[in-house]
Amino acid sequence: MSYNPQTPQKALPGVYIQTPAHQSQALSQRGQVAQTGTQRPDAEEIQPITRAAKAVNEALTRESRYPELDNYIGRESRAQHTMVKLTGTTEGISSEYDVSTHSAWAPFQKVKMFTIPDRIFEQYNRAQVSTIMGLFADFNHAWVAIDNALYLWDYTHPNPDLVSFEDASHTITAVRLVVPRAGVFVPSIVRLLVVATTSDIILVGMSAQTAPHGGKAVALYSLKMSTPVKGLDVDVIEGSASTGRIFFSGRGSDDVYEFTYQQEEKWFTNRCGKTNHTSKGYSTFTPNLFFGQKTKQEVIVQMVMDDSRRLLYTLSFKSTIRTFFMRSSGALDLVITKPLGQTLSDVGHMTSQTDLISPSMAIVSISAITAQEATKTHLVATTSTGCRIFMSATSSYGYYSSSSNAPTSMQAQHVKFPPAGSSAPQQNQPSQSTQLTQYSNAPPINTSSRALVPTRTAVRYAPGYFLTFVAKDPQAGTDLLFLSSPDSGRIALPQDQQRPIKYPEVALWLNLGSRAEDIGLATGEFAASSSPVGFGNELAVQFDIPTSEIAILTNTGVHMVRRRRLVDVFAAALRLGGGAEGLDGEVKKFIRQYGRDEMTSTALAVACGQAFDVTSDSRLARISDPEALELARKAFIEHGGKPVYNENSMLDRSTPAIDLVRPSPRHEGLARYISRLLRSVWKAPIIQEKITPTGGFMIASSVNLNKLQDISQDLTKLKEFLNTNKSFIEGLAGPEALGSVNTKQEEVGLQGEHRALHSLVVLIDRVIEGIAFVLVLYDEKIEETILSLANETRQQVRNLNYEGLCTSDLGKTVAKDLVKAIVNRNILNGSNVETVAEALRRRCGSFCSADDVVIFKAQEYVKRGAEAGAHTDVCRDYLNESLRLFKQAAGSLSMEQLNWVVGQYIALQFYAGSIQLCLDKAQESDRGNRALTWIQEGRPQGDKRTDAFEGRKKCYDLIHEVILSIEQSRTESPDYVDGHLTLSGKRRNEAADEIDTSDDEVFQTDLYDWYLQNNRAEQLLEVESPYVVTYLERRSSDDIAHADLLWRYYVQNERYQDAAAVQLALAKSKFMLSLNRRIEYLGNARTNASTTRPGIVRSTRTEVLREISDLLDVANIQSDLLQRLKGDSRITADRRPKVIEELDGTILPLSVLFNTYCEPAYYFDLCILIYEAADHRVASDIKATWQNLLERAHVEAEESEQGPEPYEMVAETVRSLGNKLSLSQTMFPVAELLPMLKRYAHNFQRNSKPETWVLDIFIDLQVPLETIYVILENMFYNDEPPFQGRNRRLIGNDIVYVARLWFQDSIRGSGSPFGGEDNAIAVSQVLQMVMQSGLDERRLEECQNLRMRIENMMR
Repeated sequence: MSYNPQTPQKALPGVYIQTPAHQSQALSQRGQVAQTGTQRPDAEEIQPITRAAKAVNEALTRESRYPELDNYIGRESRAQHTMVKLTGTTEGISSEYDVSTHSAWAPFQKVKMFTIPDRIFEQYNRAQVSTIMGLFADFNHAWVAIDNALYLWDYTHPNPDLVSFEDASHTITAVRLVVPRAGVFVPSIVRLLVVATTSDIILVGMSAQTAPHGGKAVALYSLKMSTPVKGLDVDVIEGSASTGRIFFSGRGSDDVYEFTYQQEEKWFTNRCGKTNHTSKGYSTFTPNLFFGQKTKQEVIVQMVMDDSRRLLYTLSFKSTIRTFFMRSSGALDLVITKPLGQTLSDVGHMTSQTDLISPSMAIVSISAITAQEATKTHLVATTSTGCRIFMSATSSYGYYSSSSNAPTSMQAQHVKFPPAGSSAPQQNQPSQSTQLTQYSNAPPINTSSRALVPTRTAVRYAPGYFLTFVAKDPQAGTDLLFLSSPDSGRIALPQDQQRPIKYPEVALWLNLGSRAEDIGLATGEFAASSSPVGFGNELAVQFDIPTSEIAILTNTGVHMVRRRRLVDVFAAALRLGGGAEGLDGEVKKFIRQYGRDEMTSTALAVACGQAFDVTSDSRLARISDPEALELARKAFIEHGGKPVYNENSMLDRSTPAIDLVRPSPRHEGLARYISRLLRSVWKAPIIQEKITPTGGFMIASSVNLNKLQDISQDLTKLKEFLNTNKSFIEGLAGPEALGSVNTKQEEVGLQGEHRALHSLVVLIDRVIEGIAFVLVLYDEKIEETILSLANETRQQVRNLNYEGLCTSDLGKTVAKDLVKAIVNRNILNGSNVETVAEALRRRCGSFCSADDVVIFKAQEYVKRGAEAGAHTDVCRDYLNESLRLFKQAAGSLSMEQLNWVVGQYIALQFYAGSIQLCLDKAQESDRGNRALTWIQEGRPQGDKRTDAFEGRKKCYDLIHEVILSIEQSRTESPDYVDGHLTLSGKRRNEAADEIDTSDDEVFQTDLYDWYLQNNRAEQLLEVESPYVVTYLERRSSDDIAHADLLWRYYVQNERYQDAAAVQLALAKSKFMLSLNRRIEYLGNARTNASTTRPGIVRSTRTEVLREISDLLDVANIQSDLLQRLKGDSRITADRRPKVIEELDGTILPLSVLFNTYCEPAYYFDLCILIYEAADHRVASDIKATWQNLLERAHVEAEESEQGPEPYEMVAETVRSLGNKLSLSQTMFPVAELLPMLKRYAHNFQRNSKPETWVLDIFIDLQVPLETIYVILENMFYNDEPPFQGRNRRLIGNDIVYVARLWFQDSIRGSGSPFGGEDNAIAVSQVLQMVMQSGLDERRLEECQNLRMRIENMMR
């Protein structure tokens, strides 16, 4: 019953997880790889989804650390000052630009120009006094004020309708669109149109709705609100979006006024009015009167509001900047006045004298920088020479950062000088030259460039878009537009402390061909984060928020300029960079500027269709050019870098080698791209609970559902790209990639790369399904679903974000609870659960498995069955249907659910169903039957397949509980009543049939183990299943108890030959069995093997029986030897236990018994038995051993004082051995033994009585008398010593004695003497010769009488 386990195959190095080993010749000599870092047995393996979530979080964290504006434009710290002097960098100034002369690398792009409608020109031709124009870019409308009429039109519409306001009585001097104060107007009034005339200021309400073509449709409403401003000549208006306050000023003074308004009149205030916040008393109500010499009044030319700090900035035509603080009480306090001279003084400390910063220049515009964008920097002032001066407001205790206290002073912090060069291109589009003005080598700062002289006006939008309008030829009436933007990719890179880059920008020249009248941001204000750190990271949000578009109104139309994302730039560079031949050059240039990580991320985005470009018909469309996509694919695959494995970083040899691998930039690029797609939803909660105005409960998504769909589509494209190209991507290509591995480091690195990339692929699938689940959730009545949850679960849903939903165990649990709630609600509403299941299967896949829905439905049937009653047909129908559903979804059943179901089934006496379900669940948990192979291979310790068996065993333990419940129920209700099978008995029989007929060998094995562990061996013997034999055969190799059960099982089932084979194997086994136990097994085996039954092959039975008999003979010899040695006084006391231990166990080979024990111990009788068992037929050996045996018997008899006579000892020895040998002709050669004994008797026992004791030995052994007679006759005639001469008579006496006995025996029953006449004649003749040998008188007389009787009988 021994079992020889197969030698386990040696694991090949470099294999992937769950992939077949790649048998490469290159790997054959790298068996030491696994030793570099051995996985700790107790180390917890990180799940792929957890590893991927960590990679995404790390990418998001890195991008959230994007430097704030203050870090790359502010003055260096004192610690940096020394380094600045050593490197030659000037403090607080910069002029680094990358001015693109190649359209592919241009940071901005002119998308389209919308012409001014002809109807506007018709109205313009009727103008009598003045005409002003402007933009409401955020509503895609432009306006023109002609005399006292105001006209608005949708400049994106090909044939727009004019929206007019013609209620003004005087000439319009200024128009501004502001946000109204909350609660004053109806919600449909989203903006206020502030119209200033020479006489008054009028408020006009404006509503906006989305138009069918995608733009905005606006309508104007008269609000009957106005206030007189005669004499002020208002031309500057600014509004506060957070408070709804409106400020204005005019050409007549530098005072700041506020237009006040409220919902209705009060006792002491009208609905609207104006307040002067700078001049007090009567001067507010009197006109400006000049006596004497007239001086030019300083007037305000621009107002800028910073709601984040409650500051209002004004710029006068004398370049004086004033700062006003809006207090909570409504007051507007002038807190800082910054004349041009102070500004020049501040800048003078930063740079040497330059014509660009001098009293001759003027500040032409200011732009506020919000607290969300920068902590210290508050304002940007643009000079007429094109310089930008960044200013910070400070208070008595430091930089001003709080909106609760007013700042007290303002200082210049940084000056950005114009780009190098004195001229700009004259074309509308950049040239196709590939030359770039590089700043990568940090050239000296140029403080004398007049490229932006004269700057007519400028504007800045977050995060630093700078538009400067340069009037190179004032007579031509056209502007050159210089656009620049922070180079986010360079700023995000780790800085070289030896050569720091300060405020790098990318720039572009555009020739508008006309004069700019107004500028507006057509898209929402940019913000990558809600705090200065990370605010300006355009790369992080390039797939998350719309690209910024700027509208520029000129006298020819509205020009739309679009900020190009880095993905758009890279796609264009690939398309226009020379195709496949120029790919390497463009990729290397991109890597030099932005790093390989960013290159791989951007290339992947291009390959997935994220890049946009302007088409020939001025439409913005995705780049779907196959050539461009293919080039991006090559860039990602071929230039993605390689993983790095550094053995020197290993500090603890228990650390797995794979954990020391730093994945390639390709992995970083993939993680970065995924994080950018998910950044807006990753940490966002999946629901937001709200209370409606009427007090109702409402749940809304924290993320727009259309946004979720877009993210899902982008991830799906990414998934398709990776699946399509996985054979080319190192780390996803599978084991085939190992063919190119040359070193151990490369192999381990490739393993780490595979692990990292595989984790991200898993995450992509999970997020796609997670989003689909959320969309399904909102398709249902989500309020009812959430309210049906338990309080604890409901709180978990509130706290759950998309990251947790897609990557955590809690997310899985909550998702299952939500599915259950959805299903239960549909069941209560009478909906078809199958329909719901199909919808979930189609949209959510494995994340929200339809099996869960099936399980919930099955549980509902169980509950209904319990309500119907355990002994009703309705209950049985419900239970059968529930079982069908449970089996359908068995693979998704948790153990908690299975425990609940089995408990319910037992309570309802549905025993067979519970057994079926447990068996199905066990099979689904180990569909590869790994547990069975583990059992078949002898249950090796530490094998990973042990987990598969333990998983199955949990299911089988429940079946054991069912069995115990069945037995308990049998004590409560019998199987039969009055000879009829009861219902309970029928259900118990059904369960027994399920157990006996199960083809689950693992279950049967576990069940039999359970039987034996609980002393149920007899119950095991009663099982009629083929697996019983398999089980017992498998276990009998290790346990004698199982082997005993096996042969008992065979005997009980009348399989005697099989039982004999088991018993024979036990006798030969290595088990700790005594020799008597083995002999007992052999004896029983011979009995079983001797039993004949139909169908048994005779030759087989004979062969088995012969083997058993032969082994039994050896065992008997060993037993005799053991008993002999136990009493042998020659063995010392120390040696005896060891000898007994050696012999009282395994049946030893005959050679061992002979050479080790029998021959050295002079046990010649046993030696002869060994000859017989070994079929040793060498006659000389046999004869010599018999001779030694006789001599040994004689010596022992003589040495014994109280023992038998020597001849008696010899006779008994021969007689006993003859019986054992069954008179074997070979081992008991009578022809040799008889003369040997006669010589012994003559030499040593001449006087012994009776004289015929030698002959009596053989006669007693039933040796034929004829044989004895022939031997004696030969001895008589051969005349051998010592029977020569007179001694011949001794043989003659024996012949007479034997012949008489032979004669008497032959004539019994009327037989012929000696068997025939010939024999009788021959005997008579011999007797005659014997008579002449000198017989004794008695023998002589016997001889004569015998001859006479023979002759008489022959007559």
